[in-house]
Amino acid sequence: MSSVLYDAPGPRAKRRNVLFSVVFFVLLALFLWWIWRTMDDKGQLQWALWEPFTTSAAWTTYLVPGLGNTLKAAALAMVIALPLGAVLGIARLSDHRWVRGPAGVVVEFFRAIPVLLLMLFANEVYVEYTGISSEDRPLYAVVTGLVLYNASVLAEVVRAGILSLPKGQAEAAYAIGLRKGQTMQTILLPQAVTAMLPAIVSQLVVIVKDTALGGVLLNFTELLNARSTLAANYANVIPSFIVVAVVYIVLNFILTSFASWLEGRLRKSKRSTGAVVGAEEVEELNAAEIGAPQKTRGAP
Repeated sequence: MSSVLYDAPGPRAKRRNVLFSVVFFVLLALFLWWIWRTMDDKGQLQWALWEPFTTSAAWTTYLVPGLGNTLKAAALAMVIALPLGAVLGIARLSDHRWVRGPAGVVVEFFRAIPVLLLMLFANEVYVEYTGISSEDRPLYAVVTGLVLYNASVLAEVVRAGILSLPKGQAEAAYAIGLRKGQTMQTILLPQAVTAMLPAIVSQLVVIVKDTALGGVLLNFTELLNARSTLAANYANVIPSFIVVAVVYIVLNFILTSFASWLEGRLRKSKRSTGAVVGAEEVEELNAAEIGAPQKTRGAP
């Protein structure tokens, strides 16, 4: 079946696609075999290196506490960055220059600075001007850096999502007497959320991964930092990297799967325009419509 945007492949195109698929899978199998062979030659497949991950001590002592700190930092950053980014994004669309200007300066400033630099700067500020303990300071610095950077990025996502809507949506709302705040809250934002959701989820995945930056330079005991301690005790650097990578993949897969499910629910709810009327209700409505004019004609 063909459409305006896509033409169904013909016999030659189908054979070419099958050939490309076979070549791709053959190359992928060769690449995986090469990795397996290289790791085997280097002694990285020895059971002694992988055995710690089959015991509870490696998980309860190192990986699970590190994963807990990763989730804590990511959750705090998400909870703060999402509403802050929404506020900044809406502020950039304000009709008032004294609101739009400062919001744009804040967004462009923090969006242009590397998140690692923001974490290091926040850590130094907490050292000099606050009484936060040295144990809690890395968490505060990591969350602060993640919030400042990702709120600025999310602000642009929100602004672009609202601007992507047809102008007629806002004009129709103004025509029936809604103010701009009411239009934004009841008309534009609910529609823009579905369009913004993939980009928002991508940024949330970035938040989860960027928590590892705090473990590199701030000694924040997140998952990757806990891996280094585990590898130092069990002398299994490569296996520990592989296991932690799998944990990150599973974690982000769960996050993206939930977001896909939520996006589907939002799109489905918007396609639903009202309650379903059964056959009996339709007959009653038709009878009422037919009987109403008869009563009117029989009236004195």
